[in-house]
Amino acid sequence: MTTVLRSVLYMPSSNERALEKAKSIPCDGLILDLEDAVAPDAKPTAREAACAAASSGEYGRRTVTIRVNGLGTEWHDADLAAAAQAGPAGIVVPKVNTPDEVRGLVAAMEAAGAPEHTKLWAMVETPEAIFNVRELAAASDRLAVLVMGTNDLVKELYAEHVPGRAPLLTSLGLSVLAARAAGVQILDGVYNDVKDADGFLAECAQGRQMGFDGKTLIPPGQVGPANEQFAPSAEAVEDARGLIEAFEAAGSGVATYKNKMIENLHVESARRTLAIDEAVQALQG
Repeated sequence: MTTVLRSVLYMPSSNERALEKAKSIPCDGLILDLEDAVAPDAKPTAREAACAAASSGEYGRRTVTIRVNGLGTEWHDADLAAAAQAGPAGIVVPKVNTPDEVRGLVAAMEAAGAPEHTKLWAMVETPEAIFNVRELAAASDRLAVLVMGTNDLVKELYAEHVPGRAPLLTSLGLSVLAARAAGVQILDGVYNDVKDADGFLAECAQGRQMGFDGKTLIPPGQVGPANEQFAPSAEAVEDARGLIEAFEAAGSGVATYKNKMIENLHVESARRTLAIDEAVQALQG
């Protein structure tokens, strides 16, 4: 079944209450964070808490991952080894810049005993990563998801956060292209203004229109709107069914639906819409 990642919520692993609360938040995925959200002196304790949570089986159908500290930091090796042994759905690594880094991370995961279901999620958040993103996305079959680190990317570009994200569109577009070429999923970056509901909805709509599978989030209040924005609408599901029926009834390579010409490529898109809707319904059921 299609893995749905409409809403993927960062949770600080140093906060026991946050880890407990996450069990009741209707997000599709969780990133139990050992990096930005955790102070240096709290990282060893957070590591133990994240690994215990990820291996607990108490988060239902949510896709549970652990974000380790980055390559070259004093915590990275211990984080990666512990996360691999805990066996989450994914290990999220910040600032992955090259295909060689991807292959090295996968080798380290395997050496630490990561089970087959534990995939690599690579964060794309530097100019170097953008220039390498096509090769990076295809570097290993174990890489399953690209995660945009838009805040770091804005900083690295000396750009600004503006409505419509014009300074980031090239980077975002190239990353979506790379993900689709490699057959992996891709998550949009976070939206910083937690009180700007309209701005958040607009950015979700933009991400969906660009082809992102979902969005990473910081406040739990953004989960519901993200789930709605990245799920097929009832109208889209109805149209997908109608389009497939019209195509199959025509019995030829071309048909019409609602006065529009349709062919096999439209049918493939419609089937993807239905697969996503089926997976969403399973999550809610």
